[in-house]
Amino acid sequence: MLVPVRCFTCGNLIADKFEDYQTKVKTGEDPAKVLDSLGISRYCCRRMLLTTVETIQQVIPFYEAIQRRNQEVQSELE
Repeated sequence: MLVPVRCFTCGNLIADKFEDYQTKVKTGEDPAKVLDSLGISRYCCRRMLLTTVETIQQVIPFYEAIQRRNQEVQSELE
């Protein structure tokens, strides 16, 4: 997944905190408290972590479909 290394607005490092944030939120903790415990107090940095979406899981099915189609075309040509 592509997590921004730094906050686009202020330049603080945020990528090193993303895995901790994600695991704690998945266990059921409140995202606001998790961000506070990680030391992310600026709203611009909080926005960077809160709005990051795992797009790779959405892209993989299209890649796999293209690969299958290429194999089908190759088998038809042979």
